[in-house]
Amino acid sequence: MSYKVAVLMGGTSLEREFSLAGGKRVCDALVAAGHEVLPLDTTSELVNTLRAEKPDVAYSVLHGKHGEDGTIQSLLEFLRIPFVGSPATVCRSTWNKSTLPYVLTTFRDAPTVASWPYGVCISSDCFKDMGAAYALDMIPERIPSGLPVCVKPASQGSALGMSKVYRESELGPAVLNALSYDDEVLVEEWVDGVELAVSVVGEGDDAYTLSPVEIVPKKGIYDTDARVDEDAVDFYAPVRPESLSDDAAEADRIRSRIEQAALEVHRAYGCRDISRVDIIWDGSQAKVLEINISPGMTNTSLFPMAAEASGLALSDVLSGLLDRAVERGA
Repeated sequence: MSYKVAVLMGGTSLEREFSLAGGKRVCDALVAAGHEVLPLDTTSELVNTLRAEKPDVAYSVLHGKHGEDGTIQSLLEFLRIPFVGSPATVCRSTWNKSTLPYVLTTFRDAPTVASWPYGVCISSDCFKDMGAAYALDMIPERIPSGLPVCVKPASQGSALGMSKVYRESELGPAVLNALSYDDEVLVEEWVDGVELAVSVVGEGDDAYTLSPVEIVPKKGIYDTDARVDEDAVDFYAPVRPESLSDDAAEADRIRSRIEQAALEVHRAYGCRDISRVDIIWDGSQAKVLEINISPGMTNTSLFPMAAEASGLALSDVLSGLLDRAVERGA
C-alpha cells in the first residue's frame, strides 16, 4: 500500500550529518517503493509542517539526542501520527547504556544467551561535587578483567566519546572526554573477539534477525572516525563462519546463539519494528554492548548491509515497517 510518509532527519545532535545522509537513502528507497515522501529537517517549523501536511505515517532517521532518547517519539505520540519504531518510554530506557544489565536480568523470560561487559556508571556530579576523580585509581581493581577498559558516555551513538584505556594515567583524560558528551560515564571491561551488528525486525515473539554483520577495522578500533570512512573497515555480511569456529556445524550453533542474544535484548527492552544490537563474540559468550533503536541508513551503515545479505530489498523492509505502523495507528 502507498502512504504519505514524513521522513524526519537532520536535527541538532552531534550525529546530524549521519542522519541527513541516512535520510536521503531512506527517502530514495521509499520513493522507489511507490510512497509519497515528505523529507523534513527537524527545525522549529516541524510541528506546523506536520499539522499542515497530515502524513499517514512518519519514519525517523534522527540519531543521538532528540532522535533516540524518546524526544521525537513523544512528540509524534502527542500529535497522534503513527510512526515506525519503538515508543518513547522504551527509547528513554535504551538511550542509557547502563540500563542493559538491569533490563536483561529482570526480563520476565530471563535471558539464557545474552551477556554483557562488567562495568560501573558514574555521573558527572560525582566528579564535580563528590571527588570521584580521586578514586580513579580503584578502577583497575573494580573491573575484574583489569586494564584495558572501555570508557564511554552512558548515552550517545556512533562511538562518540569512546576510548580504549590501556594505562591508569589515561583514565582521567578518557573520563573527561566521555563527560563532554554526556552527564554519565561508563567504564567497562574491554572485550576482545568478533565484533558483530545484529539487526532485528518486528516485535515480541514475531521479531526476527537479519544476517549478522561482521566488523573488522583495518587498524585500531571501530570508533567514530572508522564509521565514516568507507576504506577504514572491512564488513562481512553475513559473518564469516570461520571467524566463529573452524568447525562448520559449531559455527552455525554460535551464530544462532548470537542471533538469539540480539532477540533477547530487543524483546527485553520491549522494542518494536527495528533495532540493531552490537555484540562481541568473545569465544564463549555473546557480550552485548548496546542496542540502537534508530539504526543508521548511510552507505557504511549496517542495517542496509544486513538486509541485502538476507536477500531483502531495503525498500521492501521499510515498506513492511510502514504497514506495521499504520495498522498499529497512533
